[in-house]
Amino acid sequence: MTIPKELRERLNITGGDDVVVREEDGRIVIERPVTRDDLAAGYRERAERDRRLADELDGISSEADRGLGDAPGWE
Repeated sequence: MTIPKELRERLNITGGDDVVVREEDGRIVIERPVTRDDLAAGYRERAERDRRLADELDGISSEADRGLGDAPGWE
């Protein structure tokens, strides 16, 4: 099977590269497999997003404690 040159160049696919071929809704789908580097980059991105969220929530929690800490029955 030959993938058109324009698509190979755009997707950085060269001779001998692994690809995944599957059927989806009656069509043939050809895509690059997920690599360990792809997974590692995704995990790093998610960890950074989680760190930013934790920092933001920590600030909000501290602000709530300061504002509500002296309210009756608030512990």
